[in-house]
Amino acid sequence: MLAREIKAFGRSLGFQAISIAGIGLAGADRGLADWLAAGCHGEMDYMARHGSRRARPSELVPGTASVICARMDYLPAAAARADEVLADGNRAFIARYALGRDYHKVLRNRLKRLADRVTEAVGRFGYRVFTDSAPVMEVALASASGLGWRGKHTLLLTRDAGSYFFLGEIYTDLALPPDPPQAEHCGSCTRCIDVCPTQAILGPYRLDARRCISYLTIELAGPIPEPLRPLVGNRVYGCDDCQMVCPWNRFARPSAEPDFAVRNGLDAASLADLMRWNENDFNARLAGSAIRRIGYQRWLRNLAVGLGNAPTSAPTVAGLRSRKDHPSALVREHVGWALARHGVHDD
Repeated sequence: MLAREIKAFGRSLGFQAISIAGIGLAGADRGLADWLAAGCHGEMDYMARHGSRRARPSELVPGTASVICARMDYLPAAAARADEVLADGNRAFIARYALGRDYHKVLRNRLKRLADRVTEAVGRFGYRVFTDSAPVMEVALASASGLGWRGKHTLLLTRDAGSYFFLGEIYTDLALPPDPPQAEHCGSCTRCIDVCPTQAILGPYRLDARRCISYLTIELAGPIPEPLRPLVGNRVYGCDDCQMVCPWNRFARPSAEPDFAVRNGLDAASLADLMRWNENDFNARLAGSAIRRIGYQRWLRNLAVGLGNAPTSAPTVAGLRSRKDHPSALVREHVGWALARHGVHDD
């Protein structure tokens, strides 16, 4: 059976799970429309650009009959403990998914290799690969395929691996039998909602991206709203708080994928040390990293906020002062805010 072969191919290529979804995502378009109408997507205009096609695979990619959904675990095996980094205000917390190589490249290449294996088995067929790079409702598809269920924090959850994994899809014109969906296993737990530093999770399955630290430090191009800056803490790229408290993540497995191993000591780097990187350092050291996508100015903006929330010390103030005359108004404004937090008011 072809579906069984595809799953075996996927496991041989390093995916932890493969499942098949149909193309009907009942109710997903209404939920998306309501979320967009409330403005919860913030400046992520691409979320609205494709309208209902995001929830209708056969309209996004004409001819699509099935969607192959893939899961790849990413938790680095040798990373510093996330809770210990968060508790040390002098260190920079970076979401665990971004500590290694850019997952877009890793998964896209692996999904293309999976498609090549299918081609060898059945001959040429129509397909398109997606990895968080186009208007695809990944969690809705993965949930429909039985890969897991949507948690109250809106991420996909599985009983055997928690949520520390990437998702990828192959839209295909092959008519494959869909897998049955899983039951939801969050019960009455609200830990992810309660722990959110900025209260971005408004309720079960309702996320206001405009308050989400991942949005603020990655997607937002301009200033981070001043009232939210103290709440960001030392999180300079993304946020894992809702995952860290999820009971299902006690089953999360360290990834054996070399590409997801920690690079540049980013699992527990000093905020002040990172602030000393010049633009060439940033581009060279973060080549092949998802972090490089935000650019050097946003990186400094985020570090300035982190240093503004750090304990007052000579290295902290020196790191901020080193960027107070930066050419970017965005950087200067955040550095000025951070220095004022430490009682420093340079002319």
